[in-house]
Amino acid sequence: MIEKLKNLSWKQFGGLVLIIIIIIAFGFGGFGGGFSTNNQNNIAKINKTNVTTQDFMDYVNQSGISADAIRNNLDNNIIEELLSGLISTTLIDLEIKDFNISINEKTILKNIKENKNFHDENGKFERIKYEKFLLSNNMSAPMFELKLKNRELQKHLFDFIGAGTITPKFIINKKFEENNRSLDIEYFDMENLYKLKSDYTDDEIKVFIDENKDQLKREYIDFRYVILNPKNLIGIEEFNQDFFDEIDEIENKISQGTSFENILENINVNIIDIFKFAPTSSEQINEELIYSKKETKLDLIESGDNFLLYNIDQEYDLSPDLDDEIIKSEIVELIYQKGKFDYNRKILEEIQNNKFNNTKFDELSNFNKEYMSISSINDDKVFEINSVKMLYSLPVNSFTLVNNSENKIYLVKITGYNKNQINKEDEDYKNFVSSEFTNTRKSILAAYDQLLASKYKIQLNQKTIDRVKNYFK
Repeated sequence: MIEKLKNLSWKQFGGLVLIIIIIIAFGFGGFGGGFSTNNQNNIAKINKTNVTTQDFMDYVNQSGISADAIRNNLDNNIIEELLSGLISTTLIDLEIKDFNISINEKTILKNIKENKNFHDENGKFERIKYEKFLLSNNMSAPMFELKLKNRELQKHLFDFIGAGTITPKFIINKKFEENNRSLDIEYFDMENLYKLKSDYTDDEIKVFIDENKDQLKREYIDFRYVILNPKNLIGIEEFNQDFFDEIDEIENKISQGTSFENILENINVNIIDIFKFAPTSSEQINEELIYSKKETKLDLIESGDNFLLYNIDQEYDLSPDLDDEIIKSEIVELIYQKGKFDYNRKILEEIQNNKFNNTKFDELSNFNKEYMSISSINDDKVFEINSVKMLYSLPVNSFTLVNNSENKIYLVKITGYNKNQINKEDEDYKNFVSSEFTNTRKSILAAYDQLLASKYKIQLNQKTIDRVKNYFK
């Protein structure tokens, strides 16, 4: 929350959307609750601080959002979103007051005079530019200076909260060094260790089907369909109004409950009968399209340049038919993948239980290992990036399984790390330093969010919110 608020300018606060609501309001009252009060001018309450409808209207006016825009977006929760923005700024004001943060007028005037928008070509403050700015923004000097003061107070608050977020350089250097050291490994492809698909017997396949019969059952349909186009409907190959009139007539008959047979009574087309159909790896465009629409028993649908009129006669579940070579090959693929998974899990369990060693590694590799050096934690030339990060988290002489971008599995042994020289002028190093500062700051601000959640109780008066909505209707 705080990080988002810090990056907002004064005008952007007017459009703030659901920052406090998600983090605090729903957890401490929410829009559905409301609080007991005899003062119907209060729209919200933060601890003992009342937020009045006048506060809300002032905030809306400052946001620059027109009444028409609000009126047109009442159903999109714009009132709640604006209220969340007001609560956000009120919370910040309460924190500024609580920490006794202040700023004097000299600082405000100094900031105005140092604003380059109000400078002449020689870099000197020009009063007339400042006054033109105020006029063009329909703003008085006191109003602008108040906004500037509030913005500076907010900046001081965030600087105060973020104090000490600079990570010591020795920690940054150490982490950068660890991430950018080269990693030496031995590895080999696991593919040759898995049981071949052709080695699975019919008995093994049947056992697998029996053990997984509920999951392997497939829904089949019997159906009939015809392909309709201008040639077989109106006798020409042109898509004209007469053709679409015929299509409209068929759709009308479907909506009136006319049967498949009666619709085709005066149409000379071949009826295609399909029995026991379920999608397979082979491409059957019309049949698969109809299968995807099987919830509707009789319908007319488009398929490329044709229309399909179909009728679903029957739906039923069947266990896999091993006489069908396509289905059998799909089942074998499932068994093969399960076999790979089980084998990989066995290896990982041995590694985790310290039962895997160099002898076993050499034995499985059949002494056909490959050697390589990974240049850094971001080097994903061979292995998928998450696998690389895992490798960098392990000590020397560790074993693990990793995968590449194509999900091929490899067994890896870490043989050593090599320290690389840090070049502090390198862009990678500069970006790393910047990201470390950002991550440290985010962690501190996340902790501050939790503090706010426990420090402030937010209650909303739903009746007043509804009354404000009615005002804009």
